[in-house]
Amino acid sequence: MSELDAQDVAELARLGLSPEEFVGDPLDEGGIEPEDLLATPVLAVVGRPNVGKSTLVNRLIGRREAVVQDIPGVTRDRVAYDALWNGRRFTLVDTGGWEPDATGLQAAVAAQAEMAIRTADAVLLVVDASVGATTTDEAVARVLRRSDRPVLLAATKVDDDRLTSDTAALWRLGLGEPHAVSGLHGRGSGDLLDAILEALPETPRDDAGAGPGGPRRVALVGKPNVGKSSLLNRVSGEVRSVVHDVAGTTVDPVDSLVELDGEVWRFVDTAGLRKRVKTASGMEFYASLRTQAAIEAAEVAVVLIDASEPIAEQDQRVITMVEEAGRALVLVFNKWDLVDEDRRLAMKRELERDLVRVRWAEYVNVSALTGRAVAKIAPALRTALASWDKRVPTGRLNGWLAEVVAATPPPVRGGKQPKILFATQAATRPPTFVLFTSGFLEAGYRRFLERRLREEFGFTGSPIRMSVRVREKKPRSR
Repeated sequence: MSELDAQDVAELARLGLSPEEFVGDPLDEGGIEPEDLLATPVLAVVGRPNVGKSTLVNRLIGRREAVVQDIPGVTRDRVAYDALWNGRRFTLVDTGGWEPDATGLQAAVAAQAEMAIRTADAVLLVVDASVGATTTDEAVARVLRRSDRPVLLAATKVDDDRLTSDTAALWRLGLGEPHAVSGLHGRGSGDLLDAILEALPETPRDDAGAGPGGPRRVALVGKPNVGKSSLLNRVSGEVRSVVHDVAGTTVDPVDSLVELDGEVWRFVDTAGLRKRVKTASGMEFYASLRTQAAIEAAEVAVVLIDASEPIAEQDQRVITMVEEAGRALVLVFNKWDLVDEDRRLAMKRELERDLVRVRWAEYVNVSALTGRAVAKIAPALRTALASWDKRVPTGRLNGWLAEVVAATPPPVRGGKQPKILFATQAATRPPTFVLFTSGFLEAGYRRFLERRLREEFGFTGSPIRMSVRVREKKPRSR
């Protein structure tokens, strides 16, 4: 089982257990499949519309999942697929047609492609060999040459030898050797997959770490008119975002480098989320889509809530988006200058009722208008990120777990009491734990373990994911 390191496998062996004996719990509410516990390198597939990206994607992953139609613009969002070649897993991200100077709807599609490039470990540029390199292909190639990602070039629709010689002209894009391939027939796909594995690192880029890699990325999110742009202007000390009393002034994410508490951060001001992404329409839909992408690209999200108003359903929906994306979280209650004593008491009740599921998040009360307590945001961000990055040693984790289980055993299910045989932290960002058990663990008991885990090890400001691996029952031999 590749998501465990050698020490974990050795410890299981010491207990007389083999990782292969365990299967994912089909009723696991953690939402984590066993193979998801191992982060895989990411390849972004980009190119102008209708060059055959989705057809090639289906060929590379070995199954028909990407929607294919003979008109440009069918793919609009970034869609990730699991791929396997020569025993190595990687994630392949299909994108919509990328035109650097696009406007309107196509600009939103292009933004998704650009986001895929920023979060990928390598990029595959797809060019239609039957057409040759267009001005759009050349513009895309210029952008890719400036990136720090390995870039491969695929010449598609080479269904026979007649077009093979034409692919040599694609050397002028400056991206190295063009790989002639047919997504429809599979011609050259094996050689391309070999080249992809050579370009991809063994493990994903550690983009989530700041340090020498650059400032930590912070997404400012919340419903419309809670003061996201005002807060960005306050912490940056200048007008970076347009501010107006009309809700929904910000549509595109605004990216700014900000020095806060002696450290440089990359803040992204996003559009206010009114509805679920799936039910929004028009400009609102694409603003919501880009906000969701900003959350995924961030390391920590600052969710702004209007302290002068009751906590709304939209506030909870935004928090859920951050949780599901697995990002660190800081709750900032803005407009504190408008809060009186009665509102403080009402807020206390609302926090206990509506935000009980995110008790682990740190709260900061600020006023973007007056600057009150804005300096407290940076320490809260550092705490959340430290928790997001935290790893608990396997020995210490199992020692703690033995004490907890001895004091409070798992509840009996089906006449049998499940045993927790072993536990390990499989990943960070967010902290992800795997429990190897002899039977199913009730959801309530898992929540109990998470609560005790936080009491012992902290994890303030970070979600925790917990997965259960149940020991497979061996068939009785007759």
